[in-house]
Amino acid sequence: MSDFKINITLSNNSNINNIDFDNIKFGQVNTDHMFMCEFKNGVWEDGKIMPFQKIPLSPGTSALHYGQSIFEGMRAQKGPDGEQIILFRPEENLKRLNLSAHRMCMPPIPEEIFTKGLETLLAVDRDWIPTKIGSGLYMRPFYFASDDFLGVKESENYIFMIYCCPVNAYYSQPLRVYVEQQYSRSAKKGGVGFAKCAGNYAASMYPAKMAKDKGFDQVMWTDAEEHEYIEETGTTNIFALIGDTVVTPALSESILPGITRDSIITYLKSKGIKVEERNLGITELVAAQKASQLKEMWAAGTAATVIHIKSFQYKDVDYDIPTPTDGLMNDIYTAFRAIKRGLAPDTFHWTKVVQPEQYASQA
Repeated sequence: MSDFKINITLSNNSNINNIDFDNIKFGQVNTDHMFMCEFKNGVWEDGKIMPFQKIPLSPGTSALHYGQSIFEGMRAQKGPDGEQIILFRPEENLKRLNLSAHRMCMPPIPEEIFTKGLETLLAVDRDWIPTKIGSGLYMRPFYFASDDFLGVKESENYIFMIYCCPVNAYYSQPLRVYVEQQYSRSAKKGGVGFAKCAGNYAASMYPAKMAKDKGFDQVMWTDAEEHEYIEETGTTNIFALIGDTVVTPALSESILPGITRDSIITYLKSKGIKVEERNLGITELVAAQKASQLKEMWAAGTAATVIHIKSFQYKDVDYDIPTPTDGLMNDIYTAFRAIKRGLAPDTFHWTKVVQPEQYASQA
C-alpha cells in the first residue's frame, strides 16, 4: 500500500463560525470534511477527503439488508501548545475494527489507509478540535458492504469512511441503571457481542428505551442464559470497587473489548490496586451493597471516558452506590484527561501526536 494516495477537495464554506462550542449536543455537529475509501474488485482504491455530504446509495446496498456494517469510536485532543493533535491508542482501534471485520466476513482495513486517512482528516479539520475540559473531537471510522445485490452472501465491495464531531461530555451526571432480566445484548457463545457491529446496537435500543421511559439512564446487561452475570452497562464496560478490589466482567464473546477498559486495568495495576477480571454476579453485587462493601461503580468507554453509577434497580428494588469526589473513579478521570491532553507524562506510551504540518502540502 506504499503508493496509497489521498485526493483532497476542500470545502468552500466552513460552518465552524456558526457553532456554539459550549452548547453542542453529542453527535449532532459535524466538521467540514470526511474521508472515504472504497474496496472494489479485490483491491483498495485511493482515498478521498471531501466536504461533508450525503452518501448516494442504491436501495439494494447490501449493508442495508444484511447488516455487514461495523464502526469504531475515537477521540482527538489538542496538546498544550494548541497545535499538536493527540490521539489515544489509535492502533488499538484499528485492531478492534479488523477483529470486527473478520467476524463480519469483511476484508481487513490496511494500516496505511486507516492511519493516513485519519491523520489527514484531522489535519484538515484541526480547527474543529475543542479545548475546554471534558470536550474533544469524536471520530467515527465506519465500514460497510456496498454491493448492489439482493442475496444473502458476503459483499464483494465495501466503503470505509471517517467523519468527526466536536463534542462535550457524554454524560453530565452519575447514572441510575436498570438491571435487565428479560432481554439480552448478545449471545454468550458464538455470537457477535465482541464485535463493534451495527446490529448489536439496534438490538439494544428497545430495552434501553423501556428503561429510560421508567426514569433510568441506562441498562445494565446480564448474561443471556441466566440473567445473573453482569456484562456491560449501556454501551460501556463496567467496574465495581468491592472492598479494596476492583472487579470487571471478564471478556467473552458477548462483551466488547473496550480500549478504555483495558487502559483502566493497566493504570490501576500500575498503582498497586488489585483488579480481578471475572464473572460478576448481580447476586454478589447486591450482597456487597447491603454489606457496605460496594464502594464505587463506574461505566467506561470512549465517549464517556468514566462516569459514576449512583444506583441500580434489580427486581424492583433500588440499591444506592457512593459517588465520592475523591474516589478511585475521579482519580482515573483526572489522570486520563491529563495524559490525553499531553499535560502529564505518558508512561504507558498510549498517545500518538499528529503534527498537522506534515499534511499541509496535501491540503
